[in-house]
Amino acid sequence: MRIQNSLFSSFKNKPRNKGFTLIEVLIAFIVLTIGLLGTVALQTSAKQASYDANQRSAALALANDIVERIRANDTADIVANYSKTFSYLDTPVEKNCLNTQCSSSNIAEYDLFQWLKALRVADNTGSLANGTVCIMPSLDGKGVNLRVVVAWQGRQKISETTNKDIKCGTVSNRRTVVLDSYVFMRSA
Repeated sequence: MRIQNSLFSSFKNKPRNKGFTLIEVLIAFIVLTIGLLGTVALQTSAKQASYDANQRSAALALANDIVERIRANDTADIVANYSKTFSYLDTPVEKNCLNTQCSSSNIAEYDLFQWLKALRVADNTGSLANGTVCIMPSLDGKGVNLRVVVAWQGRQKISETTNKDIKCGTVSNRRTVVLDSYVFMRSA
């Protein structure tokens, strides 16, 4: 005898929906693809921001280095010795003041030699592309107002809207770091 009210007997009478599972899979694939493309775009944007941050950090470290070198050589000749503009294209002229007695101008030449070497190394490592440095000291009473501007070429195109008075570097997509400081003069 056959039981008519079984759980499996009702499946025979239902119509089949053919292809419904394939549509679900295609929609899930499209949603997954859009999500992955968004993730790739986010990763690219993060990589560019990381590169820009690396460049800015290198420029700030180089600017701090020259300010500390100028503070160590704080004689009355700071303006004459350190008022310079140079770029990564300039060839450093070797100076040595390590084991010899040097005047303040010789120490300034040695500082600029060491600093230009650091700028060229930064350019070769990719942290500062087409770097240019402007050192602008000006006398002010018992000290010197010191402005160090480091400019380099960024990867992305930007329009510069602030600090139009800073003139250092002529490359396209120019980025700048400006470090203002005050150096007290050593009493004679």
